[in-house]
Amino acid sequence: MKVLVTGGAGFIGSNFVHRTLRTRPEAEVTVLDALTYAGSTSSLEGVLDRIRFVEGDVADAAAVDPLVADADVVVHFAAESHNDNSLADPSPFVRTNLVGTFTLLEAARRHDVRYHHISTDEVYGDLDLDDPTRFTEDTPYAPSSPYSATKAGSDHLVRAWVRSFGLRATLSNCSNNYGPRQHVEKFIPRQITNVLVGQRAKLYGDGRNVRDWIHVDDHNDALWAILDRGRIGHTYLIGADGEVDNREVVRMVLELMGRDPDDYDHVTDRAGHDRRYAIDAGRLRQELGWTPRYGAFRDGLAATIDWYRSHEAWWRPVKEATEAKYARTQQVLTR
Repeated sequence: MKVLVTGGAGFIGSNFVHRTLRTRPEAEVTVLDALTYAGSTSSLEGVLDRIRFVEGDVADAAAVDPLVADADVVVHFAAESHNDNSLADPSPFVRTNLVGTFTLLEAARRHDVRYHHISTDEVYGDLDLDDPTRFTEDTPYAPSSPYSATKAGSDHLVRAWVRSFGLRATLSNCSNNYGPRQHVEKFIPRQITNVLVGQRAKLYGDGRNVRDWIHVDDHNDALWAILDRGRIGHTYLIGADGEVDNREVVRMVLELMGRDPDDYDHVTDRAGHDRRYAIDAGRLRQELGWTPRYGAFRDGLAATIDWYRSHEAWWRPVKEATEAKYARTQQVLTR
């Protein structure tokens, strides 16, 4: 199988490439990535000699078309995905998440190539903390940031191309990923690397915001279940029943790293910060037989901490600039 992976030098995409080559060594993988600040060929270290790497923009039709034409399946990870950045400047999110998806869809339609679209649970908005409800495939869309709005728009494009043009496509909306090779601007790696450089962990607002965490390897195994057995035109929600509030995540990181669980700062909350996400992955589990390998969030978190401890050369070059950017926008409220 020839697999085109867009955004394959980013967090989830690079882990997908590693996982694919480990579990499906016969696959021929091409990675298309623009190498923005969140993507790096260092994330593909160890497999670069086994793949074809193309530096390019998913919104560039001339670059995209021949790659799609040569593929059996397109797995579309490429996205601008950081909420804080979307609030500062939404324009890259519109170009990559909307125009880029349109460009890929048109190429897949021209060449009749199987397409899978990776999206986020943030398209559904948020849930109340005391609400037992979880997101399902039928939950109405209610995005609350430029990031989630552009991802919602891209989802709708895919569904329209399935219905209007018969595109052979599936979609998945996943809960919050964590694991190796995630940029240090993101919540979990930021806390881990803060501890490793001797700084205090940072917690937005009151820290009661709940996320439904899933290890990136579990996410990528679910994607292959969908590619292998998923029904064309269907959406699958991917989650591992990992609901934990941000305060507990920070305390768990500190405890696992041998620090006082209360050794963190409260900082200014993010504008429009969603309160709770929760995924019902029943369709995925029942139809396709997928189950997460990391059944306990604590186990996956411990493995993630070990990875960052042993890969300082990967994250250290961008740590100082990332914290300097946060220092300009975040005020420490309490210690």
